Amino acid sequence: GQSETIVADMVDFFLVLMLPGAGDELQGIKKGVLELADMVAVNKAEGDNATRARRAVTDYHHALHLMAPASPTWTPPVVTCSGLTNMGLDHIWEQILVHRTKMSATGELEARRRTQQVHWMWAMVKDRLLERFREDPGVSELLAVVEDRVGHGEMAATAAADQLLERFEQRLRPAD
Repeated sequence: GQSETIVADMVDFFLVLMLPGAGDELQGIKKGVLELADMVAVNKAEGDNATRARRAVTDYHHALHLMAPASPTWTPPVVTCSGLTNMGLDHIWEQILVHRTKMSATGELEARRRTQQVHWMWAMVKDRLLERFREDPGVSELLAVVEDRVGHGEMAATAAADQLLERFEQRLRPAD
């Protein structure tokens, strides 16, 4: 979802943690989360879950191979781990370090960071514009009325948005 994309735009390495039982999970998981993954780790792979965890690794591995790779340098590994027993955690850390080394060597890490900075710039522009929009006296005066009308089905959302934006833009236009 959108929250995963926001997180992916903050980090050098995006680790997706999943639980055993991939057959059920693959039905409900959004393809986008796997497309963002630099690694998929199936957690709780101890005891009675070990067999299901190995099956999940196979399923996620196949799912990742159906997608176009995000990087020519890196293929996301799919592994098992256990937070309870610490099994596999050292291997995950090693893979993170290998990823960093490979991505740094090809310049992909720096390119990823530059892309992230552009995404953050636009996120800040959107947030600040929305904040200024809501704080505008003309908009705030009209907002409750328009929201109420839309909520009661008396006004279309598009018409309400147009009316609010027109009010906001009036203040931005130079006086004749």
